Amino acid sequence: MLRDRKAIVARYAGNPILTGADFPGDIVSVFNSSVVKQGRDRYTMVCRVEDTALGRYLWVADSDDGIRFRPRARPLAMPRGNAIFDEYCGETKSYWDPRVTEIEGQYYITHAAHTEHECQLGLFKIDRGFDRLEWLDLILPPDNRNGVLFPERIGGRYWLLHRPNVPSHFDMWIASSPDLLHWGSHRRLVAKHDLRWADAKVGPGAVPIRTPEGWLCIIHGVRVQCTDFVYSLGVVLLDLENPTRVIGLSKRAILDPKEPYELMGQALSVVFTTGAVAEPDGTVKIYYGAADTVQCLATAKLQDLIDSCKYEGVF
Repeated sequence: MLRDRKAIVARYAGNPILTGADFPGDIVSVFNSSVVKQGRDRYTMVCRVEDTALGRYLWVADSDDGIRFRPRARPLAMPRGNAIFDEYCGETKSYWDPRVTEIEGQYYITHAAHTEHECQLGLFKIDRGFDRLEWLDLILPPDNRNGVLFPERIGGRYWLLHRPNVPSHFDMWIASSPDLLHWGSHRRLVAKHDLRWADAKVGPGAVPIRTPEGWLCIIHGVRVQCTDFVYSLGVVLLDLENPTRVIGLSKRAILDPKEPYELMGQALSVVFTTGAVAEPDGTVKIYYGAADTVQCLATAKLQDLIDSCKYEGVF
């Protein structure tokens, strides 16, 4: 049966909120950035930025309102001198798509890194001023990306969403760990065949948001439209005490690329989130990269996102 379309996500009218021109030096793009909120009015964004030599950096930007961000004078310094980091993620490698999670007062950043062994997931710690990185290790074997930590321990263990790059699958998985470094009990959460709008790939997006009804996870999905990939956003709801159990999955994408800045850029037809902030008034700020070129913002009501997982169906 046909249903009325209900748009539950609204783009910020001033998009994009950051472009390469906002940064000093030879920066041409900023996208797939993660955001945390500290206190009432301090937002910190860890940006993925690139220069014309395809050098990639993690660059911090600050905001008082979660909309207007001010990049700092220089990118984060990488923790050189760690033999494993230098071998796998150093100057001849790269690191991107940061996801920042606060767990028990400590901020962690998961990141993807291209190595000679394909893509691997790495883990940083960072101080509360977002000035100094400490690299911990590579945490999953190749080929894997889109690592997203839960913001608290559940059942005494840490939890991680991830997406193995298995060409015949490209599904979203979950794992747990006693120490953030050694991961096991891997389970598939969402398969690409579960979603018609994500029949090529499905994976994690922003850090899960704790709600009374479950862990709300904003995810990404990819479909093939003619000969091109199209990246969209969706939502899934997981059990609070057992996050391996899916209790709701929206069958509809909550945000599709349609604006010029989402359709044209370094990549075509891409909206991709790595950050979201749940506000006290019941809204969620969704930070997303558009066309692998610019950083954008959208908003939604938290309850609408939850309801989409529980009640939305396909035609």
